[in-house]
Parts: sequence; C-alpha cells; structure tokens
Amino acid sequence: MGRDLYEAYPAARDLYDRADAMLGRSISALCFEGPDSELGKTFNSQPAIYVTSLACLAAAQASGALSDDPAFVSGHSLGEYTALTAAGALDFEAGLRLVETRGRVTQAAADATPGAMAAVMGLDEAATEAVCRDAGAELCNINSPAQIVIGGTRDAIAKACALALERGAKRAIPLDVSGAFHTSLMQPAVAAMAEAVSAAGIAVPRVPVVTNDTARATSDAATIARELTFQLTHPVRWVQCVEFMAGNGVTTFVEIGPGRVLSGLIKRIAPGTQSRNINGAGSLT
Repeated sequence: MGRDLYEAYPAARDLYDRADAMLGRSISALCFEGPDSELGKTFNSQPAIYVTSLACLAAAQASGALSDDPAFVSGHSLGEYTALTAAGALDFEAGLRLVETRGRVTQAAADATPGAMAAVMGLDEAATEAVCRDAGAELCNINSPAQIVIGGTRDAIAKACALALERGAKRAIPLDVSGAFHTSLMQPAVAAMAEAVSAAGIAVPRVPVVTNDTARATSDAATIARELTFQLTHPVRWVQCVEFMAGNGVTTFVEIGPGRVLSGLIKRIAPGTQSRNINGAGSLT
C-alpha cells in the first residue's frame, strides 16, 4: 500500500522518507513490498497505517482533491491519531512516535494476557452488552447499528459468541487479531502510553475532534490527551461519532487511508449522507 502515492506525490514521499529516518527501519518498504506476515504485526501495522493515511491526505491536498478544512475530524481507534495530526493537534513525528509506542505497548499487553475479539452481527448495542456481561466479555467497537465487536479472554469470547447466536445474532465471527484491544486486558499498556502522550505535547487542534469515547467534539488539548489513553481500555463509539457529526450538519464524509470499511459503516449509520474514500493515487482523479 502507498507505493503509488510515493511515486506520484512529493508530499507523500516526504512523509515516508521522514518515517523511515525517524523509526530507523524502512516502514515504506514494508508498506510497498511486505511481506504481509511482517506488515500485519501490530508493531509494524500501526505506523504503516498512520503514515499511509497521512500520505493519502498530503496527496489529496497537493492535487487539489481536498482544499478546505473539514467541519470536524474523527478517527476510528488508531485512526484517531491520523485525525489529530490532520487537525494539527499533533505534528507528524510526534504522532508517529505515539503510534509506534501504542503498537509496542498494546502488543506487550496482548502477549502477557492472550485475548480474542469477535464481530457480532444482528444484535443491537444493549443486547450485545448483555451478552458480554453474562459471558465476561466487553464491548470494543460499536461499528454500526448491526455490527459490534467484542473482546476479552479466549474463553469469554467463545462463550459470548455462543450466547449471541442463542439470543438471535445473525453471525458471531472470531477475528484474526493478536489481542483484546479496547478492553481491560490492555490496562498494562496505559501507564506507558500516558507517559508518551504527556511527552508528545498535544496542541489545540485547528478543527474540532470528535473523540472515540465521548462521541462529542472537543478542541481542548487536555481532553484529547486523556482520550488517547482512555481509548486503550474502552470501546470505540463509532456509531455515536458519526451520528454526532451528521446531527451537526455534516452531509459528506471523506474517509482517508487504506481500505473502505468506514465508508461502508457510515452509509449504514447515516444513510442520508454521502461518503468519499481517498485510499491511493487512483482515488484522487
């Protein structure tokens, strides 16, 4: 991912080159060439997605595909760091350092306490939360009205999937992940992440940020700093984030970065809005 951006847009190339120099390893080579087995490791995938997402943004701005500041920015999980950098609350290098730290400490927490995640389809949030409560699992990502990701220990997720199906879920699909992210199993990562966020120096963003936890807009740097540690152990409330933005006048959402998942979710959350996806050079024309 990202090779087309690197070759076509100097602004995107600059970000990859700066990331390679700062990290002391070629994240660009992993993005462009893989192998997938290495790129898929949390320690690599989080910086890779962050850099590629901002390369998409830089290319979109350089090409004129995006020219105006948005009304709000928001990001799903790791994407919150991209959103904060786009809004000027973090500079590129500070955001990259945080993302690398996040990948390292969350992977360490996952290794220390193995966990699992699953996508539950066809149950609403209240019913899914009840399943989690009865199975000892937790909500992780409230992605759409009919798709919620849960996490916890492997035993808890196996029990929760069975309960969800018993209670009317259409599907309960175990996910290929290395840990139970956005749950209390990530608590060992919180202290190190809080220290890194404090050192990063969060600035006041140019545009309001709709945070994963509150699903409300803020321009307060201290609130944003707290959010970046809080989200490690609490669910991403993406449905509520989108509903907030749509309810405050947003009619067009622009998803920036590799993939198209969020655009699909937004269509289900706010069907009266439009979505655009910028995930490479081909999406800019």
